[in-house]
This record gives sequence, structure tokens and C-alpha cells, in this order.
Amino acid sequence: MKVTIFLIGKTDEAFLTEGINLYLNRLKHYIKADWVVLQNVKHSASMSKEKLIIKEAELLLSKIKANDFVILLDEKGKELTSSGLAEYILGKMDSGIKSLVLIVGGAFGVAGTVRTRADFVLALSKMTFSHQMVRLILAEQLYRAMTIIKGEKYHHE
Repeated sequence: MKVTIFLIGKTDEAFLTEGINLYLNRLKHYIKADWVVLQNVKHSASMSKEKLIIKEAELLLSKIKANDFVILLDEKGKELTSSGLAEYILGKMDSGIKSLVLIVGGAFGVAGTVRTRADFVLALSKMTFSHQMVRLILAEQLYRAMTIIKGEKYHHE
């Protein structure tokens, strides 16, 4: 199974980029994962939040294929433990899903069209994180999930 993570806009903080790269480098030993940073919408500073969210949705949806299984990260989604996420991913692998797509929206969230397209909505926590911080947490949790699936010692329960 191939995993693609779509994100809106670049990561601004060097410490986050360093952490993300650490976990993505570790993750590549387990699964093919593409970290795809989509450029910010042009002229976004002059747009309303609503229009910006719609433009970002158009960009995101243009990248998703019909047979992709899409997981949207959203604070209103279902919470899973790290082991639960590993089980969920393993279930998708075992079911024959070829392409798993994870979406991290922009700073103002995502449009209803993206939520409708999602096959599953995942919350990393009940707390709100910046969309920049979510990237690091997601990279680490994907790596953790793969070590759980492989029965390695990274995760302690």
C-alpha cells in the first residue's frame, strides 16, 4: 500500500521540519510514503476565510483519485490510540487498499466537500494543534503505527 500525505503550504518552523524529516526517514523503511506539500492558494491574503477554504478544497480534491482511500485529519474526527491507528492501517493494508491518502488542511480547516470525500475522519486529540504542529505529530504517529504493526519495541504499552 502506498501512503500519500497532502498538506497545504510549507512548514514554517525549522524545528518542525527537522522532526518531520526524522520520522519520514524512519518511515520509509516500512512503507512508501509521499509527503506532498501543496502550494498556498495565490492571492489568499485578499480572500475571505470561506473563499480560501473553498480554493484549498479544489486544490486538494484535484489531487485525489477515485480509488484512493482518504483519511481527513480534523479535530472533530474519531480519536484512536496509537495501537488503534496501527490496527486501522493494518486493516486497510489487509483489505487490499492500494492507495491511502491523508489530508492535513490549511490553518482555517477544510471545506465540506473535502469532508464529504473523506472515507474516515481522524482526530489526533481533543485538543487543537496548529496545522503546522499536526504535521510532526502525524509523521511520528505513522512511524509509531508501522513499528507496532511490525512488533518492534518503539511503542510501549
